[in-house]
Amino acid sequence: KQWYQRRAVITAGVKEPTEMGGDAEAKVNGARTGGRRFSFGMDDLNGRLIQNFFAELLGTMFLIIFCVGSANSTALTALGENSPAYYLSISLAFGLGIGGIVHILSSTSGGHVNPAVSLALFLDRRVSLLVALAYIVAQFAGGFAGAGILYGLGGFESGDQTAGQNMILIDRLGAEHAFFLEVFGTAFLILTILATIDEKRGHAPSYLQPLAIGIAILVMHIFLIPFTNCAINPVRGTVWNVVTDKADSETLIFLFAPFVGSLVAVPLNLLIFTPH
Repeated sequence: KQWYQRRAVITAGVKEPTEMGGDAEAKVNGARTGGRRFSFGMDDLNGRLIQNFFAELLGTMFLIIFCVGSANSTALTALGENSPAYYLSISLAFGLGIGGIVHILSSTSGGHVNPAVSLALFLDRRVSLLVALAYIVAQFAGGFAGAGILYGLGGFESGDQTAGQNMILIDRLGAEHAFFLEVFGTAFLILTILATIDEKRGHAPSYLQPLAIGIAILVMHIFLIPFTNCAINPVRGTVWNVVTDKADSETLIFLFAPFVGSLVAVPLNLLIFTPH
């Protein structure tokens, strides 16, 4: 009898997910995850998913055009690509730019604009498998569209005239070190996102969540640009390299390392940073 009474108290205190999560049975139980369960997401196959698909597509397109585009602006390239002012300017462009994009998309798709984020929110049981896959397809489609628009509008005659590709920038830095740095940076970003959307912290939805995410991205760019130009996003790490014909074996680091960062961050958040 006491066990059933205690179970009733725990269940009564569990909140249902506030984001698209899928089947009704996936919204109950699991105290550590706020009552969320993994879901394939057949319930999400509706008009809202189509709206959110195009929101993610446009948001990721904006990210590539404006944020990667800032690395190719005449004003900033004149500073010199090894100038601290250049690094700081690009970091501000990415941090504030992505924060703004997340704010714009927050009431529709949630503003993932990063396949590693979509994977993390699936692993954290906040979106269904169907939603995560749809978002990832939209993000890569938007990324390639943005890279094509940026390359066309820039009037570049070849990829050699462009900047902002992800690559290993220090000779003594091995591929395994670059991979670890990208995993580490992505994990920090994912932990920040999971903290800002944690209902148990009592955050009221506001501009502060996108701002916190933008600040985390800004800090990671200041840290990682001298090493890898900072991807922490599989789309950002690949599409500009491909469109400018700069893709090589190193590009695989920036495609897969952010996903590994998500795989590390979600259980770490559950085990260490979530009250049990």
